[in-house]
Amino acid sequence: MGFYSNDGDQFNRYVGIWYYNLSPKTIVWVANLNKPIPVSRIKNEDISVAVAEDGNLKVWNSYNAHAYFSTQLEISASKRRVELLDSGNLVLVDESGAKLWQSFLNPTDTFLPGMKMDRGLKLTDFRSGFTFQLEQANNKKYVILKDGGIYWKGSVSTSGSFGFSEMPAYIANMLSNFTENNTVDSSYANSIFERTRLLMNSSGEIQFYSWDKESSQWSLMWLAPKDTCDVYKKCGKFGICNSNHVSSLCKCLPGFEPDSPENLRAGEFSGGCSRMSVNSCEEDNVGKLDTFLDLRSMKFASPDRLHTNTNTSDDCRRLCLRDCQCQAYTYDNFVCGIWLSILKNLQENYSGGFNLSIRVATSNIEATARDCKPCGTNLIPYPLSIGPDCGDPLYYSFSCDDLAGQVSFQTLNGNYTVVNFNKGNRTFVIEAAHNESVGNCDDKGPVTEIFRLNQSSPFKAIDWCYNAKKHLTSEPLSRGNDLILISWKPPLEPVCTTSEDCIDWPNSTCNITEQGERKCICKPDYKWNGLSLNCTLVSELAIQVPLNRKLAPSRNHERALVISISVILGVIILCATSYIIYLNKRVASTEAREIVLGNPMEYLPRRGSFDEDLITEDDKRQIDVPFFSLNSILVATDNFSNATKLGRGGFGPVYKGKFPEGADMAVKRLSCHSGQGVEEFKTEVMLIAKLQHRNLVRLLGYCVEGNEKILLYEYMPNKSLDTFIFDHTFCQLLDWRIRFEIILDIARGLLYLHQDSRLRIIHRDLKTSNILLDEEMNAKISDFGLARIIEGKSTEANTNRVVGTYGYMSPEYALEGLFSIKSDVFAFGVVVLEIISGKRNMEFFEDVNLTGYVWRLWMKDKAIDIIDQTIVESCDDKEVIKCVNVALLCVQEDQGDRPTMSNVVLMLGGESMTLPRPNQPSFITRRNAAAGSTSSSSSKMYSTSNKELTITHDEEGR
Repeated sequence: MGFYSNDGDQFNRYVGIWYYNLSPKTIVWVANLNKPIPVSRIKNEDISVAVAEDGNLKVWNSYNAHAYFSTQLEISASKRRVELLDSGNLVLVDESGAKLWQSFLNPTDTFLPGMKMDRGLKLTDFRSGFTFQLEQANNKKYVILKDGGIYWKGSVSTSGSFGFSEMPAYIANMLSNFTENNTVDSSYANSIFERTRLLMNSSGEIQFYSWDKESSQWSLMWLAPKDTCDVYKKCGKFGICNSNHVSSLCKCLPGFEPDSPENLRAGEFSGGCSRMSVNSCEEDNVGKLDTFLDLRSMKFASPDRLHTNTNTSDDCRRLCLRDCQCQAYTYDNFVCGIWLSILKNLQENYSGGFNLSIRVATSNIEATARDCKPCGTNLIPYPLSIGPDCGDPLYYSFSCDDLAGQVSFQTLNGNYTVVNFNKGNRTFVIEAAHNESVGNCDDKGPVTEIFRLNQSSPFKAIDWCYNAKKHLTSEPLSRGNDLILISWKPPLEPVCTTSEDCIDWPNSTCNITEQGERKCICKPDYKWNGLSLNCTLVSELAIQVPLNRKLAPSRNHERALVISISVILGVIILCATSYIIYLNKRVASTEAREIVLGNPMEYLPRRGSFDEDLITEDDKRQIDVPFFSLNSILVATDNFSNATKLGRGGFGPVYKGKFPEGADMAVKRLSCHSGQGVEEFKTEVMLIAKLQHRNLVRLLGYCVEGNEKILLYEYMPNKSLDTFIFDHTFCQLLDWRIRFEIILDIARGLLYLHQDSRLRIIHRDLKTSNILLDEEMNAKISDFGLARIIEGKSTEANTNRVVGTYGYMSPEYALEGLFSIKSDVFAFGVVVLEIISGKRNMEFFEDVNLTGYVWRLWMKDKAIDIIDQTIVESCDDKEVIKCVNVALLCVQEDQGDRPTMSNVVLMLGGESMTLPRPNQPSFITRRNAAAGSTSSSSSKMYSTSNKELTITHDEEGR
């Protein structure tokens, strides 16, 4: 304790407490924060810290009795003394040793171990006015106040339903001086928390610091609010916040509109949003007029009512529909939460969030039957399309990540996140970074285009440096994570199959056009208006021309017209003849055609022969990707030369194909002896074409000519995961952070297959060689040749033909042919163990494989020993143990004990979740290990922990 000056202020002095012999000096308490002592007075006057005659501790001028600080005790007494304890607590005690005053009960901006936060204690930054304290109405919640209003509110997640942990439990325990946790002695706990502190800083953040002895500096361990979306009611009622969209942090939920559009344009959103239409309360019509907007990974304020013992989510949905006041519902683990009032503090893409269903009028989110369903909080306006079953096929350039609720715009050289759509202006905004930054947006220098669109595309970039607030300021807008404004052309008539498809477009019927397409054609006297998206009377569109201005053409006019038409026809015939001759010569010389890659939804002209036994007409109609001719593929791969060969999979070699427009693709050529038959091929083509997820490899095309069966995928420059983790050199490129992200990517991809895609899909051959890595090391699941679709809500099926890969097949599949989503979960657990250890599951450690070895280490509390030694320095021990725990849960022998992928994603993403202990897994032991015998190559004999298992090496497996 002593006098000190703040950095940059040499004219004022303060009396404070700081850590002894710690650099830099860290002040934890200040006596005279509001009354600094001028340096001139310290030099010329007798300024001291002492117990005055009235028994108060003071910082004062003993000559004129001017006090800069006083404990202000009302009862005066003599023989008092001041002590500075090792804990940092400054105490004023009397003769008996009783504490009359202490700094721990009168803090400034810092909380130290040994203090206790109660209703009378506050941490205040006097410069900014931010205050941290207990919420007066709830002693389990903490708040940060600013100007009397709540700036942040948080607590530790309780054992109840739908709780969010904004504050770690160890900080809450420290704030209560460990009185909340009776199992921990407070004196022992405070010794563990030595040299930790909680600081209320001037920017409005409450920060927890711990002293790092190795680096000799303070480490920031936690803070709140963690981002702008964490600020209390940042986006107001029914407004949703997404911290990933810095430029448009807040937006209204679909079916809602801003209360104050002017404030929204100015960047102020605290007013929130209101419904466009009120809920229907007529029991006969409520099911028709109202629907629910289903959102995932959401954070929200506590529900108004909780209904326990609710069997299903549908039961919870019906509970909400029956109550006219119900605004939304959430369901988890037999508990149904319902809101009867407004929703606030909504955040999307929240780690550890819950599903949330918002009640909205159907007309507000689905204007027509062809409108795509919302993707998360994004309304997809017609004619834009995220799938073959909605929107206009020409505008099928978008995809929806159901898990993240995020829309992506697909271009020739990549996908870009869509920030928002504006139906009225027919525009949308995407996020991207320019390859070449040019000062600010007003510069006239060249701007490098970040993506290319096909010439026939209905989309056009109209502002390469878009900023929604540019009209609010005269300052140049700097570039950073740039926004690009894109418009779309008004659509032509909607496609249809029957006349019922045209109900949403009055005065139209479903007819076949001259091009052979079925569309909603307007009735006579009506014409399609692409701007208003309806059939409009021709009289309303036509320009009225006065009759007296319709003059008959003279003979000169007629003669000029005949000459003009003759010349035009002659030129057309000459050009057509020349073009036909050119095409014949070109085909004869190159026997190849140019493949022009356009929008993903466009079908390319199909040329070349088809094997009718392979692909039927019904199959062709189900395939949503372009057909490529064999000749074009031969040109792109240089006749399948070894120079373009990327490797070999179980069903044949894979080549890198370079197609026109600079598009690279992975060309998978299925050998006629590969074992993948017609069924596997059709499955892979039709299945993957329907899947759209950032963690699944995209199918871009296919080819069937003669005996050739070829699939074209997006090119993944970093190849497969096994080429890294099992290579002693390349494995060093994957530190723990990258490996953990890969594990999360695989989990999200499997969750999409099992639950979030339109089809329930079991992969059946998940392994490290089927996990591909893009240029940014994002993982994508590939190779769906063995995948199976499970009908309805089923989760399992049976097969007489067991195919797969050693070490990844679950025991029930290998022994009984029973496969389910839990088979994929088993394989996922094996892959996670391989990623962590850098070892293959079929390698033996003494007499057991990798799974058995990890189990032995787990039982000895030595699971951390499995970590790949090349990443020891970068690994997070707690995260590694968590991943090992999850992996062992996945490889449990009883499939009923294994978690679903939704639970796996939740466990991997949760920070403070208590994970269940796994049961003994199914692992493989080597027979006659002591004798050194080996199994034959055609039939390998293994035994599990409680039964014998024989697996025959199937050449059809990989």
